[in-house]
Amino acid sequence: MINFLDKFIKRTHNLNSVTKKILDLSKNTPVKKIFNSINNYSSNSEVRYVGGCIRKIIKEELVDDIDLATNLNPQQVCEVLKKNNINFYETGIEHGTITAVIEGYNFEITSLREDVETDGRHAQVKFSTDWKKDASRRDFTINAIYSDIEGNLFDPFNGKEDLEKGLVKFIGDPEQRIKEDFLRILRYLRFHLSYSNHNHEPETSKIIKKNIVGISNLSKERLLNELKKFFKSNSIIKLSKDKFSLELFEIIFPQLKNFRLFSNPNSFAKDKINESDFIFLLSILLIDGTDNTDYFIYKFNISKKDQKRLKIIDNFYKDKISAKSFTEKNLNKIFYYMGKQALIDILSFRIFTSKKIDKKVLKLIEQFQSKDPPSMPIGAQFLMDKYQMTEGKNLGIKLKNIEEEWVNNNFKLSEKQIDKIVNR
Repeated sequence: MINFLDKFIKRTHNLNSVTKKILDLSKNTPVKKIFNSINNYSSNSEVRYVGGCIRKIIKEELVDDIDLATNLNPQQVCEVLKKNNINFYETGIEHGTITAVIEGYNFEITSLREDVETDGRHAQVKFSTDWKKDASRRDFTINAIYSDIEGNLFDPFNGKEDLEKGLVKFIGDPEQRIKEDFLRILRYLRFHLSYSNHNHEPETSKIIKKNIVGISNLSKERLLNELKKFFKSNSIIKLSKDKFSLELFEIIFPQLKNFRLFSNPNSFAKDKINESDFIFLLSILLIDGTDNTDYFIYKFNISKKDQKRLKIIDNFYKDKISAKSFTEKNLNKIFYYMGKQALIDILSFRIFTSKKIDKKVLKLIEQFQSKDPPSMPIGAQFLMDKYQMTEGKNLGIKLKNIEEEWVNNNFKLSEKQIDKIVNR
């Protein structure tokens, strides 16, 4: 197939490590089905890897998602996928993005675009066939690197070189890029802390400070999603030591108050940071004995599942912590009534926020991780059969009393103890 964009592409024919890894990616994932389908659609159709997956390959990071760009418009992409029996859903078709699903893998396929109008939050776009113009609308040079299935790079802004030198540079005028979408301020901080070997450029810092108020126009959902990506990038330790980035984070997320806990973490805390457990790390930053956690949950519309997890940790540490807080009886109550995750979170929070690792608490984590909460062995039918009890309020009360005694007694209860509870 003749590529009408060949003259723009910087080709490399020696199999360097980046090329080899792209070839491996093409070979070892079902993405090749998308490449074959789109590239064979017409004499000019083409699809390429773009953005994060190429950036991560260059930096020898784990590639956990694959984004693709194509010179077909969204309707043509849908047509190709249908024709080749590839499942898909129209994630953001108005912005040109279709998500293909093959063998459990998700692949976002986005049509080449040009911005028609921007308002600091969203862009009105028109679809294009011009790879250079698509690259020109992206935020940073390191995110505007494309590759075909064979590992030949299209890198119009020398993003690979910037990445290797540890430079995070806006494409074109930084202020224009920021005003197009104020989320790019947060994205700049994430990429700078992840990849830069240099101090913030004074002019870039000045422009960001000047435009920081624009963040208030962004949806809470977009801010929260970017915060999740930030935690996933494992840059939080660097953030705690970067004065400029930290000041901006505290303006954007004023409820995140405990960054000092990340400046010199113990070995347990480092492992938890590397796990990138968003809700747990969020609890470390939020919980301060006030209603801070509740306000953040309300402000960012946290899911009910994550709310519950945060509130359990928050409520435990709002109470005055004493030796009794970590007795076997109290921990068993949490384990049984709230579940394994809640107990592990509470114990992990204790170690994370301490200068030294408490080996007793660490042993408790290992102990509870290896088992599941027990099931109450006594049921209503047992009481009805043995004690001739009938259904009703009294039966429920006795069952609850037996359950409480069983939990308080380390999940053990003799028949004599049951008799005593039933007959009192």
